[in-house]
Amino acid sequence: MIETILLAFFAAMALVSATLMLVLRHPMRVALALIATMLSLAAIYALLGVHVIAVFQVLIYVGAVMVFMVYAIMLIDVRDSSFTQRYSRLIVPGSVGFVLLLAILVHGFIGEFNELPTAAGAPFGVKTFSTVFLNEYWLHFELTSVLLVVAVVAALAILQVGRNRG
Repeated sequence: MIETILLAFFAAMALVSATLMLVLRHPMRVALALIATMLSLAAIYALLGVHVIAVFQVLIYVGAVMVFMVYAIMLIDVRDSSFTQRYSRLIVPGSVGFVLLLAILVHGFIGEFNELPTAAGAPFGVKTFSTVFLNEYWLHFELTSVLLVVAVVAALAILQVGRNRG
């Protein structure tokens, strides 16, 4: 019973923070809402018993990608006047969509189900993942890290050129 309550809580948290990403105007607040969404998804993965994916969700998406996004937003130093407006003109359609999604979520939890879904297939653990990852996908991982370093260097170069002109 407690698993169902926690699953409902984290699902609602994911929906609310995802909706905030659509409603908020400032890029930094949107990034923080995305972090909350990623953390709630990691909690859902952990509740469903896929602990490895939950850990990678936190380490990769929240720990690495979001840090780079927040760093880039701070580096760009966005000062657009449209970010100071309180509400978007799309607040009414967004609110209607949120209410519809909330109604679907409530209807899903009121419906009949006895337990959490079980995953089909072979057991998935750290040993299985690490063996496949280090034997087959090591090049993809290394190329991704090089791409991220190049992106940071490019952002710094663009910032330096902009500061020299201004």
